Amino acid sequence: LSLNIGDSMPAVLNAANEVAVQAFLDEEIPFKDIAETIRMAMNNHKPHSINSLEDVQYADRWAREEVKKLITVTTH
Repeated sequence: LSLNIGDSMPAVLNAANEVAVQAFLDEEIPFKDIAETIRMAMNNHKPHSINSLEDVQYADRWAREEVKKLITVTTH
């Protein structure tokens, strides 16, 4: 999915996956919530073109913050 969409979506997928898996390992979310958390972050993202390393870093940072927010909202 993310590679077909292109732009910043692969960076968002990667970062969201890393944070969601770590949340599972830290026992903050159940295993079954990993994919849903990633899906929600990707749905909330507005893809933008990647023209530099800074663009990738921006997408990565956004996704990490978004997943942390989603986990906080869904677990509290």
